[in-house]
Amino acid sequence: QVQLVESGGGLVQPGGSLRLACAASGFTLDYVDIGWFRQPPGKEREGVSCISKRVYTYYADSVTGRFIISRDAAKNTVYLQMNSVKPEDTAVYYCAATKSDVWRWNVGYEYAYWGQGTQVTVSS
Repeated sequence: QVQLVESGGGLVQPGGSLRLACAASGFTLDYVDIGWFRQPPGKEREGVSCISKRVYTYYADSVTGRFIISRDAAKNTVYLQMNSVKPEDTAVYYCAATKSDVWRWNVGYEYAYWGQGTQVTVSS
């Protein structure tokens, strides 16, 4: 059974760092593209980053240079390292997966499987 479980969310001060994890089961990372999305309070969901099965990486302009996506094949886990966080990074963060090659990595309906989300709050 395909399952994605996010962890690592919490409260962090502006300028600080946080690392989110997305643990996958039911498939291996070599066969899926994994995306990170977020939904700020009162706003629509938006794509944050993606790592493809060929380990190409993609980032939203708003996080480029601050966030890093990576994966650990041995742990079947994808990470989102969040650095220099800002209050506008506050959101529920979701990871999502697809066995297909994503055409538009930041579009939610490209992904078939979703985690339950983890809350990230950036505040002093």
